[in-house]
Amino acid sequence: MRKIVFAFIFFFIASFPRAQNGKAIVTVTDMLKIKTTGSVKLSNDGSKAAFTVTEIDPETEKKWEYKYVTQIWMVETDGHSSPRQLTTKENSSQPEWSPDGKQLAFVRTTEGKPQIFLLPLDGGEATQLTYFKYGASNPKWSPDGKQILFSSNINLKDMLKDSVLNPGKEIPAWPFEKPGFPHNENLKSNSSKPDPNGNIKEIRAYLDMNEADKKARVIDKLNFQDEMDVNPEMTFNQFFIISLSTPSEPVLLTKIFYRFNQAEFTPDSKQIVLSGSVDSTRHPDRALESEIFIVRNDGKDFHRLIGESEKTLNSPSVSPSGKWLAFQYGKISFVNIPQLALMPLNGSIKDMIIIPFDRSKGNFVWSKDEKYIYFSAQSNGGIPVYRANIATKQVEQLSDYNSGVAGFDLAGDKLVFSKTEVADPSEIYLSNASMKNPVRISSFNSEWVAQKKISFPEKRTFLNSKGATIEYWVMKPTNYEAGKKYPLLLEIHGGPSAMWGPGEASMWHEYQFFCSKGYGVVYCNPRGSGGYGEDFLRSNINDWGAGPASDVLTALDLTVKSGNWADTSKLLVTGGSYAGYLVAWIIGHDHRFRAACSQRGVYDLFTFFGEGNAWRLVPNYFGGYPWEQATKVILERESPVNYVQNITTPYIMFHGENDRRTGFVQDEMMFRSLKVLGRPVEFVRHPGATHEITRSGNNRQRIDQMLRTYEFFERWIR
Repeated sequence: MRKIVFAFIFFFIASFPRAQNGKAIVTVTDMLKIKTTGSVKLSNDGSKAAFTVTEIDPETEKKWEYKYVTQIWMVETDGHSSPRQLTTKENSSQPEWSPDGKQLAFVRTTEGKPQIFLLPLDGGEATQLTYFKYGASNPKWSPDGKQILFSSNINLKDMLKDSVLNPGKEIPAWPFEKPGFPHNENLKSNSSKPDPNGNIKEIRAYLDMNEADKKARVIDKLNFQDEMDVNPEMTFNQFFIISLSTPSEPVLLTKIFYRFNQAEFTPDSKQIVLSGSVDSTRHPDRALESEIFIVRNDGKDFHRLIGESEKTLNSPSVSPSGKWLAFQYGKISFVNIPQLALMPLNGSIKDMIIIPFDRSKGNFVWSKDEKYIYFSAQSNGGIPVYRANIATKQVEQLSDYNSGVAGFDLAGDKLVFSKTEVADPSEIYLSNASMKNPVRISSFNSEWVAQKKISFPEKRTFLNSKGATIEYWVMKPTNYEAGKKYPLLLEIHGGPSAMWGPGEASMWHEYQFFCSKGYGVVYCNPRGSGGYGEDFLRSNINDWGAGPASDVLTALDLTVKSGNWADTSKLLVTGGSYAGYLVAWIIGHDHRFRAACSQRGVYDLFTFFGEGNAWRLVPNYFGGYPWEQATKVILERESPVNYVQNITTPYIMFHGENDRRTGFVQDEMMFRSLKVLGRPVEFVRHPGATHEITRSGNNRQRIDQMLRTYEFFERWIR
């Protein structure tokens, strides 16, 4: 590893206690108790908030199996009322208040498709509004309460033959990229009967029939993997509007054969502003730009408001009076931070105003007086809420780095938000618009967590070899006793642009579980992490291995030196996705660890380019493609599989069998190589699991992966 030169080492011990006063330790099945709040929406008058709660329930007919259940809850914002559950049947999500606050629109799956339902707040059952054959999601009320906007994801083949959406039987103007067919001739309807012995049209009809019957999958598109499988289909997110006054068919607002991702009404209800990509010259897999458009509420006069070559413009948000349009403005590269931009709604690119703030932003909400625009942003281990002053362009931080706001909404002087923190994984809070003196108004987790003994992290920092400040956190074992020695587990995050800290919800249980088992835990945000600005984000360009490894190992070294409790003969390391990569890199260059665990990792960047749907990380981080000599040299240097002969650390590897984000062939390469070398390695595959296994995957498999990691570590340290 490269030598680290420290300008200084600064330790900051956070002000919270080392452990909560409960007596019971956190167990692996406590994961099943966690209820997660989100999708917070305030009524226009601010008197009540709707939100979702996701919990994990046993499968009644399958022992040891569990399911996720999401329902909608409501709470009065008087600061005294308790939340009450509004929906009880099938999973319900995406709540949206009617302008008068008397109804909620929400989404529920019926007959295999998401549809929009309406729930009256004065009593009565929810009624189904949409019966759209392609499904309906993301409802938004028009400000006058007469219409609802929604989105639907539609297959290209369906759009080609749909007589309502495509009455003229049009085909895309952009090239479909099926070789040998000029001008998308292959997309035109073929009325011939299937006949394997017939003429060329009849043969093509026969081949089309085989595709329809799942006997063949023909791939012509560039992005041919989804999260779970190789997928030759093309889908396009479209927006529709439906009237509430009289039963009617939804009206298409967007252009077929193009993708759109966000939409909202103007305050007068007459127009819809949306973002998406419309490029007639390039295949949608190649047109990475995103632009902002506007269309009338009858679907007419669709036109572009603002766009620019090599730029993405998205997340449009119209101010309450309709004067301003806020949006994100950035480069098409993945490794950058989009800027918060403003312009008059009827303005142009020359009128654009940038509000400087070097963090990735989201969830834009305007104050009613248009003085501020609120947003949340990952930063320094937390996810605070911020607000930007439109007049001064100054950004004010409203909440702290020791918690994470998963969702929030603002109405008048009331702000309701979902928060995660070490003391409680997820609850709903109420505050004023400045987030002063917030009050917890739910108790979904607080009661059972209060009975648990919780380990709290201590925040520390150091300067790395590039002079950047690296933040890291140390958690002592739950039942820590001075003078005793304990195993120390180095946890590494993925991405590589993810960020960990006290405000990151997904690792709450894993950290507490290992601390309860008598392990110390240390984690940090090495160079390349999100939450520290664009320069920090880009500081691992062409350097996925040595630089980030030196940062996480320095955090480990400083933890060992800072006290006399870490047993250096029992050091462990684990991480998933990019962190699976970094674990493999580390044990190929360093032999201090007693055992190591990689989950759903990347080990050979050449193979990853072909088998992972996140393949664009290769050109974005390494400047080119595997066949280009300069890039080839870098990819060879940065691929952990090329150091497999140096790995002697006992090693367990996990991968979901349906993980197409990173792919899984690289695991097989790494495992087989280590087996040929006779090294202590174990490879665990989880059938049906995707890249999201540890966050939203099958709960039995989530428990299996955590216990199997712990059991493997115990083999080597006890």
